[in-house]
Amino acid sequence: MKNIKKKENIIKISVIGGSQVDSEIYNLAYEVGREIARNGAVLICGGLSGTMEASCKGAKEEGGLTIGILPTADENDANRYVDIKIPTGMGYARNVPIILSAHAVIAINGSYGTLSEIGYTLTFDKPIIALKTWEVRPYYSEDSR
Repeated sequence: MKNIKKKENIIKISVIGGSQVDSEIYNLAYEVGREIARNGAVLICGGLSGTMEASCKGAKEEGGLTIGILPTADENDANRYVDIKIPTGMGYARNVPIILSAHAVIAINGSYGTLSEIGYTLTFDKPIIALKTWEVRPYYSEDSR
């Protein structure tokens, strides 16, 4: 453990999106992953297929670090581009730590699981970029003014 050095000010970006995507969305997620790594940030995702795999692949090909927070209890379920595998056994409840672990979130396509992650992102007041996904509007209440 002596060789592990703490790095200060590491930016962590969560990429959220569907596990089943077409080639257009796969390529978009791949490019997003590449840009995250090029900019020295760590990529966090759900660790499975589709958007998660594509973004991890892009990050890895740029020398980036990837973290997969898995819905299952088996780290072998992670895609092959995940460096740090965190099995949770929590199912969709793992969406909360995916959002809370990041400084910002990029949503790409996706279905209701992605929608729940977008909701958590807004609830926890994290910056979000939405690409070809659900419409994202800032949430304002009387208490937030």
